[in-house]
Amino acid sequence: MKADEPGAVLKRERVRDFILDLVESLRPGDAIPSERSLCARLDVSRPTLRAAVDELVAAGLLVREHGRGMFVAPEKITQELVSGHQAMTVPQASGTWSSRLLEFTTIPAGARVGRKLRLSPAAEIVYVARLRLVDGAPMAIEHLHIRADLVPTLSAEELETGDLYEHLREQHGVHVQEAVQAIEPTVVTRAEAELLDVPELSPALLFERLTSDTTGRPVEYVHSLYRGDRYRIVSRLTLGPSATVPTARLGHHPGIPPGDFAHRDTITSSTHGDIQSAP
Repeated sequence: MKADEPGAVLKRERVRDFILDLVESLRPGDAIPSERSLCARLDVSRPTLRAAVDELVAAGLLVREHGRGMFVAPEKITQELVSGHQAMTVPQASGTWSSRLLEFTTIPAGARVGRKLRLSPAAEIVYVARLRLVDGAPMAIEHLHIRADLVPTLSAEELETGDLYEHLREQHGVHVQEAVQAIEPTVVTRAEAELLDVPELSPALLFERLTSDTTGRPVEYVHSLYRGDRYRIVSRLTLGPSATVPTARLGHHPGIPPGDFAHRDTITSSTHGDIQSAP
């Protein structure tokens, strides 16, 4: 598996990560460099930069003011859904899920992804962009960042067919146990709208997930965009210790590929809307 020349999706992803890293180093209200300055620094075209900036503006992380420039947006208000002592079981999604690979390459982790995966910015990761389909219709765009040292023989076939976590366990000896996941509302950019077959600026759900193995080591960072017109989340609350872990295969969970997750562990919700696997 060798690093390929970055394509359009990967270029937007790298620009997005750079600006996110910049935003995280600043305070709300601080200005970020101009489009011309960023294009020169990142060696990308103006349309590529604007596509990434538009995504971050739509996500509420940047504010664009006409004639003044771009600024870090005010901090978001976090609403606690349930107490950390209460379990919220996530229902499975219906339909037949499949994947179409958009990009598959090996690249340096970079500062932001490296921090999430506890890696040096120069350490290699596998970057994957894939379109998720339900009964043949586009449903989501996934951007996966996986530690390259854990999956040296990961193949395109594994990313397009079957359950990725099952492949990680059986083919690569990676046993995932916990996933902490955040969900936010957003809208799709023009490029995303074309892939999802929806109008530009259509509502969507943004999932961000960090998956760890049985030793607590981060192995995968993912952010996914799900169509708002076709995808919804229904929560079932269990307010007591009597709930039992289902023995049947759970199927597809919001933002998590179909198939069993860490040997059919229950997926539960903690505070701040994060979703994680019960140990």
